[in-house]
Amino acid sequence: MGQTIFIPREVDPTEGRVAASPDTAKRLVGLGFDVIVEAGAGTASRIPDEEFAKAGAAIGRASDAARADVVLKVRRPTDAELKGYRKGAAVLATMDPYGNDAAVAAMAKAGITAFAMEFMPRITRAQVMDVLSSQANLAGYQAVIDAAAEYDRALPMMMTAAGTIPAAKVFVMGAGVAGLQAIATARRLGAVVTATDVRPAAKEQVASLGAKFIAVEDEEFKAAETAGGYAKEMSKEYQAKQAQLTAEHIAKQDIVITTALIPGRPAPKLVSAAVVAAMKPGSILVDLAVERGGNVEGAVPGKVVTTAGGVKIVGHLNVAGRIAASASLLYAKNLFAFLETMVDKASKSLAINRDDELVKATMLTDGGRIVHPAFAKAAESYEEPAAIPARTMVADASGKPAAKKAPARKSPPSAKKPATGKGTA
Repeated sequence: MGQTIFIPREVDPTEGRVAASPDTAKRLVGLGFDVIVEAGAGTASRIPDEEFAKAGAAIGRASDAARADVVLKVRRPTDAELKGYRKGAAVLATMDPYGNDAAVAAMAKAGITAFAMEFMPRITRAQVMDVLSSQANLAGYQAVIDAAAEYDRALPMMMTAAGTIPAAKVFVMGAGVAGLQAIATARRLGAVVTATDVRPAAKEQVASLGAKFIAVEDEEFKAAETAGGYAKEMSKEYQAKQAQLTAEHIAKQDIVITTALIPGRPAPKLVSAAVVAAMKPGSILVDLAVERGGNVEGAVPGKVVTTAGGVKIVGHLNVAGRIAASASLLYAKNLFAFLETMVDKASKSLAINRDDELVKATMLTDGGRIVHPAFAKAAESYEEPAAIPARTMVADASGKPAAKKAPARKSPPSAKKPATGKGTA
């Protein structure tokens, strides 16, 4: 009898994604594993139990986790779930460890080998395993769909015998993976799209999608990116100029989508309440960073807020999960690709190489200890490098840059790479 892989139904009622698909289940069986999928795990992703069964998986119960060698999940296991896991089991999920020290410690205490998929390094070999990109790409798309639904007007220009309807103006703040997909989607729907980012390299990417780049393009901006692809800290003078330009631009927009996230830090505030107040009634703001504190002042997690001025601020949670049927297929492939690198093809069993760079980058806990350097007690003094000094994009009617924040501790490998999208929402 081979080793067992268990795919549970997510306990969070707002999470519709599942960590496997019929295709990945079939491939896992082909690798020599016994695959058990909890009944109903794929229902919210439009994958009935019968499809998993056809792929060779057994349909089981939550209690089957106790005999699993590997558990594939979407979200970090809860304390209740951990009690049902076998000591030594490998658990792959998006662990969201920052600010959740107790949860990380609980995983270590449970004796599981936990892998944080969002820490996957940005190297060619690991592109197919990049959950941040696969999910952010869909979030960027869904942000535009959500904005269009709230806007309740047509996005493209329409010329009719009765008159002309002007195209909606869409402004995307942050040209990462989510931002670029938002640009592309808004363009497909016929909107007039502009975008901004603190990295000069983003200008070409924005232009390639048919959008106009908005930034103060002086000599300081041209030298704002390091050889490694990071954005340099901008001067207060530049921050003020950029903030004023952005604030004036937002006031003219119909839809604004913000996407700035920095791993390990609260989301930077990009749009102040004063700028929101200056927008036209009926305008829409979609904040993709609301789960991390939000880019927009006044955004409320899980709510669509209408301001006194008639501006709607959309703060949907788990935006990729709003299109779970698509998100699950991509996420499942990410997990399979990583797990496959840890399988001994000869013995058809899990064989974790702890010297592998992918394992080192993603392993949070192992053997009863917290092993990731960003979370182990021995590494608490590490300092996080600035992936994107996003406060340089802050839109404030006063034109004053945001106050500097205290440096945070060192981020995981995924946060140390250029934030060309994969480090942002």
